[in-house]
Amino acid sequence: KIEKAKPIKCGTFGATSLQQRYLATGDFGGNLTIWNLEAPEIPVYSVKGHKEIINSIDGVGGLGIGEGAPEIVTGSRDGTVKVWDPRQKDIPVANMEPVQGETKRDCWTVAFGNAYNQEERVVCAGYDNGDIKLFDLKTMSLRWETNIKNGVCSLEFDRKDVNMNKLVATSLEGKFHVFDMRTQHPTKGFASVSEKAQKSTIWQVRHLPQNRDIFMTSGGAGSLHLWKYEYPAQRSKKDSEGAEMGVAGSVSLLQNVTLSTQPISSLDWSPDKKGLCVCGAFDQTVRVLIVTKLNKV
Repeated sequence: KIEKAKPIKCGTFGATSLQQRYLATGDFGGNLTIWNLEAPEIPVYSVKGHKEIINSIDGVGGLGIGEGAPEIVTGSRDGTVKVWDPRQKDIPVANMEPVQGETKRDCWTVAFGNAYNQEERVVCAGYDNGDIKLFDLKTMSLRWETNIKNGVCSLEFDRKDVNMNKLVATSLEGKFHVFDMRTQHPTKGFASVSEKAQKSTIWQVRHLPQNRDIFMTSGGAGSLHLWKYEYPAQRSKKDSEGAEMGVAGSVSLLQNVTLSTQPISSLDWSPDKKGLCVCGAFDQTVRVLIVTKLNKV
């Protein structure tokens, strides 16, 4: 048990290897800090990253997956999304902020993807007004944007370390969207399928590490829903002008359970024990669960 002066909003083990076990956290003061849990008195790395609270954090490169720098991305209420390399002090390696005259939106969620070689990497960010933006870190440009008309609570690629395959976005009013990220149409962007999962907020989505077509959503009504994505017969087709466009698949509900009267706000799967997961809820309870028969679906 470690206590710090500033309340901590988010954290990830994703920036370091399992042996190092460093925890990167974002706090209410806008600070990004990396802690060695064996010696937590003095941080390994610390930077005043944002002017306001850091809502979301994701790490890549240290998980023994993917390639490239051990980067960390942070999304804040100040409207900016920043990518940090702990080997570089004080300055982010990338800074995505609203352009002059554009209203700043509260960034609620960030996720890495497409890290399949040394050069390629993207960051996806979701905002309070329903905006989803995909930043390409190789070209340092905005690659795609869309709006799902509702605050984006959680984003996750089915795997960080492969050529972009699927992205799930969950929203404030019970809907989630699955985007097929393999084929980007010049004007229509990525094909997607949406599902009204429940009446309450979907706080988080997490893909099963051992089977990326299965994912779990956690809800504001204290429930967990387990979903399976089915690919269409053909993932892409040509439009009338001959441009490739994606084809969305379908989503089916495998199982659901209500565990709490309060929202389940965070969730994670075990990377090596299939079906083992943990979730935290507003009732201040941490629950460890096992999902069986996953090899049958």
